Amino acid sequence: MLKLLGAALVILAATLAGWQRARQFAMRPRQIRELILALQRLTTEVSYGVSPLPDAFAKTGEPLREPLRTLFKQASRWMHPSFGMTARESLHKAIEDSWSRSSMQQAEKEAMRQLAYSLGTSDREDQIKHIALTIQQLSHEEAQAQADQVRYERMSRSLGLLIGALIVILIY
Repeated sequence: MLKLLGAALVILAATLAGWQRARQFAMRPRQIRELILALQRLTTEVSYGVSPLPDAFAKTGEPLREPLRTLFKQASRWMHPSFGMTARESLHKAIEDSWSRSSMQQAEKEAMRQLAYSLGTSDREDQIKHIALTIQQLSHEEAQAQADQVRYERMSRSLGLLIGALIVILIY
């Protein structure tokens, strides 16, 4: 009876791990899409709202879900004059602090880091161009993430169950 319970727990744990991995594949395209929409809002704030970058980041982060809300709010907070950080430094710090909580990967992180180099160092039109370039890069990554989701999401669920069954077979 105890062996049966142990086997059930091993299979359950492996299955849950597979489902968690599948969830990561499902969340990545959604988070990239939300990041693209946030950058479009940031473009609007910079071009039409004539907001300073800290305010633009704060307004952009308001309607977002976690972890992107934290990313934009932290970037806004670190840009505050009392911290003495540039826009680039504050966005880099916010990315490093909050990126691990997202499902996004290194390519999206690198696109945001490249955007950070141009924010706050040039005029409004140049910043808008750099944001548009980042949106274009993220759109490409979103298409790739959707393809990965289709390819790997179901497989991850199945592999979790199968690996759990394999472990049970090998142990008993």
